[in-house]
Amino acid sequence: MELFFMTLTTGILVGGIYALVALGWVLIYKCSGVLNLAMGELTLIGAYVSLSFYSMGVPFILALAISLVIGFVLGVLTERIFLDKLIGEPVLTVIMVTVGLSFFFKGCIELIWGTDTQVFEPSVFPLEPIRIGPLVIGQVYLWSFVAAIILLIVFVSFFKYTRWGLAMQATADDEMAALSIGVSARFVYAAAWAIAFMAAGVGGTLLGNINGLNISVGYLGLLVLPAVVLGGLNSVPGAIVGGVIIGILQNFCGAYLDRFFPGGVKEIAPFVFMAVFLLFKPYGLWGWERIERV
Repeated sequence: MELFFMTLTTGILVGGIYALVALGWVLIYKCSGVLNLAMGELTLIGAYVSLSFYSMGVPFILALAISLVIGFVLGVLTERIFLDKLIGEPVLTVIMVTVGLSFFFKGCIELIWGTDTQVFEPSVFPLEPIRIGPLVIGQVYLWSFVAAIILLIVFVSFFKYTRWGLAMQATADDEMAALSIGVSARFVYAAAWAIAFMAAGVGGTLLGNINGLNISVGYLGLLVLPAVVLGGLNSVPGAIVGGVIIGILQNFCGAYLDRFFPGGVKEIAPFVFMAVFLLFKPYGLWGWERIERV
């Protein structure tokens, strides 16, 4: 039972970080109907920017804030340079552009920061674990989860209660209707990419504090895809719930199945679960069901 509760707790804490990255997937899909397959590289860029400033002696909170600002600027530039001219083009065309962006960003990251594993030194979070009864929780997991939840609340509040956020929702619901009342689709898409850069970058920074930072962390951005599909590609609450569920599933598979199926069942399990889940709920738990009548 001690192993069970330890695994469950760790899964929830890591799942909160996955939910933050999943939010970036959902925002872009809600506004443009496009799956951004460069999300893994977005997590890396934000994480390396935070690490670079932290290594220069900048306090971690300030380094994280700077990475948010840089992520916002990079998100707007990416949309303006690579995607602005594709508004109205087939969705598959835009998706293939995000694949190209993935390789482009990955090459830039390797050129600037290399491929060796780097860690936040000195450690950002205390190394002494917190003991709650029989549970032993690493402080890096706990505080990363707290930071992820705070930022999730900020982003969701922006999306629901601000003028810009409501404009994004209107465009997601009905682009033509939003355009007819003066909402700028160009602004909405740029804002979606900017927020996706920011959310993914913070998620990458928190994950880098847990396991160290190298090019393989970009894979974790793709690992979030099952969480997005589970919750529903256009559901913000679904992204949060899906992230927590995938975090729990991944940790339970690592704790109980790795001994029987050595070789990475922890990384494969979320995608297997996604494939089976789609057979029964193609639109996810809270996704919009599209019904076409002829």
